[in-house]
Amino acid sequence: MKLAAVILAAGQGTRMKTRLPKVLHPVVGKPMVWYALETVAALGCDQTVLVVGHGADQVRDTISNLQSPISNFQPSISTLQFAEQREQRGTGHAVLQARDALRGKSDAVFIVYGDMPLLRAETLKKLTDLHASSRATITLLTLVADDSMAFGRIVRDANKRVLGIVEERDATPEQLAIRELNCGVYCFDAAWLWDRLAHLQPTGAQNEYYLTDLVALAVRENRAIETMVSRDAEEMLGINTRVQLVQAEKIMRARINDALMLSGVTLIDPATTYIEPDVTIGEDTIIEPNTHLRGKTRIGANCRIGPNAIIRDAQIGDECAIVASDVTESIIEARVQIGPFARLRAGTHLARAVRIGNFGEVKNSRVGEKSHIGHFSYVGDADLGARVNIGAGTITCNYDGKRKNRTLIGDDVFIGSDTLLIAPVTIGARARTGAGAVVNKDVPADSLAVGVPARVIRKLNDK
Repeated sequence: MKLAAVILAAGQGTRMKTRLPKVLHPVVGKPMVWYALETVAALGCDQTVLVVGHGADQVRDTISNLQSPISNFQPSISTLQFAEQREQRGTGHAVLQARDALRGKSDAVFIVYGDMPLLRAETLKKLTDLHASSRATITLLTLVADDSMAFGRIVRDANKRVLGIVEERDATPEQLAIRELNCGVYCFDAAWLWDRLAHLQPTGAQNEYYLTDLVALAVRENRAIETMVSRDAEEMLGINTRVQLVQAEKIMRARINDALMLSGVTLIDPATTYIEPDVTIGEDTIIEPNTHLRGKTRIGANCRIGPNAIIRDAQIGDECAIVASDVTESIIEARVQIGPFARLRAGTHLARAVRIGNFGEVKNSRVGEKSHIGHFSYVGDADLGARVNIGAGTITCNYDGKRKNRTLIGDDVFIGSDTLLIAPVTIGARARTGAGAVVNKDVPADSLAVGVPARVIRKLNDK
């Protein structure tokens, strides 16, 4: 079956009380509409149309910049098209905006809302498989639950055949008592859908074109209607308020955390562990409480991260320990120790077995194997060799008011405490500086420099 998808993301989200388009509000670090796009990609849809409306340009720009690590997401993005619903005239009118882009290009059309990030791909795969095997005109995903969540009701006859869907705001008291709910997720026969959409009439209290009215139309035509019934209310949660946004955040975080623990990662306290969906973690790594792992962070095996660590878009090797520190866009090789209270800024690369002391900061620098940067130090725009010791309180003075300059430090250098290295400057291999030195000229290899300004007082191999 050739499948196309329509994602409805045109709503204003007035109950969110926000200027940001509703579908761009984040759930675990991703705009909620990202999850709908990811699900559509997993279904293998040949064509996808995202129907935008409120904040259309902002939604387009955000989606165009989205990237995902899953292999089948990018092909879906490459076939993604946008359709704009300029007037908010209901769900039927919204789907109609996708007709020109999709008509004649698929056997079936899958329709889902962009504000339902908790829907699982496997659930929707079962729905589309049922549609294909039953050859139904319409296949509905329904939910049996005590809480209506403001969903429409599935109306059936005495033989349990679907007669139609009534929206909650238009329902009678008897209809409001129905526990089978319409989730707003459908699979349609494509040719039938595109032919019938234009015949919808505005109905209901809001005088809108309801996509749900197509169900009653299919009944009148004696068309086959299938339903797939779910009892998982969490999965069907639609986000219309910030309260529901928080509920979705908690559920999604729990899913991510559970999957990691089942893969061999220890989370000391999952309730206070915040991990975004693109993060990967190796076996036997321990994540301490109040740790935030964001973006495309990769963490190796046998690490200990946290407590109170914040790591964004970093690559971390095996057997590392990061305690109460902030790490951004950095590469950290194996057996590195960081913190507590250290900060690694973008462009940092730490080689194997490096140690960063408490309150140390590194930016846009490469630090060689087994080097040690002491506490209260700042190393910026620098290249350090292997086995370098940076004493406590050392600062690379890399900015002269106009440009950033680099500091070059060779292998086996010892920088005394409170040294100021005025870049651009080079410290040769095996050189040393005395405590409190202000180094504004290059120091040759195997030399000792002391003073303010620092002067070379002798070669270290002199007797």
